[in-house]
Amino acid sequence: MTDSPSFSLSLHSSIHDIDARDWNACAGADNPFVSHEFLSAVEDSGSAGSRTGWLPQHAVLRDEANVIQGIVPLYAKSHSYGEYVFDHGWASAFERAGGSYYPKLQAAVPFSPVPGPRLLRRPGSTVPAAALAQTLVQACEELDLSSVHVTFCEQEDWQALGQAGWLQRIGTQFHWTNAGYGSFDDFLGAMSSRKRKSIRRERRDAQAAGLTFRTLRGAEITRPLWDAFFGFYQSTVDRKWGSAYLTRRFFPMLSERLGDRVVLMMAFNGDKPVAAALNLVGADALYGRNWGCDGDWPFLHFELCYYRAIDFAIEHGIARVEAGAQGEHKIQRGYLPVPTFSAHWLTHSGLRQAVASFLEEERPSILQHMEELSELSPFKDEG
Repeated sequence: MTDSPSFSLSLHSSIHDIDARDWNACAGADNPFVSHEFLSAVEDSGSAGSRTGWLPQHAVLRDEANVIQGIVPLYAKSHSYGEYVFDHGWASAFERAGGSYYPKLQAAVPFSPVPGPRLLRRPGSTVPAAALAQTLVQACEELDLSSVHVTFCEQEDWQALGQAGWLQRIGTQFHWTNAGYGSFDDFLGAMSSRKRKSIRRERRDAQAAGLTFRTLRGAEITRPLWDAFFGFYQSTVDRKWGSAYLTRRFFPMLSERLGDRVVLMMAFNGDKPVAAALNLVGADALYGRNWGCDGDWPFLHFELCYYRAIDFAIEHGIARVEAGAQGEHKIQRGYLPVPTFSAHWLTHSGLRQAVASFLEEERPSILQHMEELSELSPFKDEG
């Protein structure tokens, strides 16, 4: 679509236009959310498409020998839902001024606030992040769209995008870090006495409710179990957001394609599954994703989503657990605030100036809030 002296850019309305080997060569093996397997499951299941307003427009950069050197998972969006980096206010202000904010381009993993690579480059490639950023700007301008957004990107690419003139934004998530613990008790030993007792009480109460717990991986998660999980997912979505993006087909398809990288923490009342938390395993992180429950049991959410994830990470020597967006209640359970990064290119100069001013005011308040949250750490001072 767009040419430079050394590279050509093309946009693709299906991930299947790109060979999985080429895609994964650029994506690497560390983060499952940018893998061909995950993103193809999102598309093939009907979760990302015209129904949900996430239209694939994957950007591919080829060299003069027609070898793919860079890829960006990219979507044309007619709204700002399912992103977790909120720009609704920008859209409303621009449209009140007579502009059209939608459609826009979004470099992201649909419905997944998971930090990771977004500007995917083949190992050994000479393509700098700035070159991929420029191709996204050119695609945005040629398609006559308002903006392009790279969300939950890695800090290194965020800095490169900022140097290329993109607007930079930060957010906050809560991650647990494995300090070489040999057991859950070792982890608790690093906490203050009061917090340690509180967690032990929560786990005891959750486990005293008469439920049994299983950690299932890959092929162990049967279709009936996925059907039960989809019901939990729908129930959670109905209570919180009112619109389910992920389809029933997505979850078993994900299990088939990612195998043992899919982990389901599940609770049973007798033989009946009553709650579950979905996780994906990366090279150095366990990523907590969706959760749902049928019933009301004390502290079951904390047990399945946080404590059993920590158990799993310790057992398998995983460096951290990323428990998803929001939730200051995670701090008291050992998940501390960390920054997340996004970058934004806005074609309209007036909108760009207004958003730049907003971000200049927003950034210090977020950093101050993170500092205040860090003071709530449940760990001993020496830890």
